Amino acid sequence: MKKNKLETYIAFVAIIACAVFMRLIPHIPNITPIGALALFSGMTVPSLWAIAIPFVSMGISDAFLGFHLTLPYVYGSFALIVGMGYLIRKKMSPLRVGGVSLVGSVLFFLITNFGVWATGTMYAKNASGLLESYVMGLPFFRNTLVGDLFFNILFYVGFRLLFFLSKKVVLFVSRLSDYYLS
Repeated sequence: MKKNKLETYIAFVAIIACAVFMRLIPHIPNITPIGALALFSGMTVPSLWAIAIPFVSMGISDAFLGFHLTLPYVYGSFALIVGMGYLIRKKMSPLRVGGVSLVGSVLFFLITNFGVWATGTMYAKNASGLLESYVMGLPFFRNTLVGDLFFNILFYVGFRLLFFLSKKVVLFVSRLSDYYLS
């Protein structure tokens, strides 16, 4: 296996391990990096890996946390968020990332609360029950917005910083080699 491919796999495993860890440690409900990881993966990672990273992270942590009937809604919303990241990958900007983060949080809220209503027994199976499901989910929605925005900013700034620093290191090494080899 080529060194670059091995380093890529190691990076993906490390990202997945961090995401699993963040879901398993005590935290405020819905403030985890998974939504941001889905968006970030869509923006930066080759297509199959882009969906695999958040799905594997969720799958491993769900094995510990427990499986439930709303998982198709949760995973489906993350798949849509990966797709939204893919759509802005060539035109990333802080404004676009922030806007797509907001849209992703809203989609997650709408889809997963619909799933709670559709698969559960807590709410009546009518429009009033669906509305009640959304109202009861509002505190979690606030947390989702905060968590997604925080982690999207962290990932975006971190990615840009690493990109900037790697260019500086390459330039520095190039100048050093030019100096010592000429």
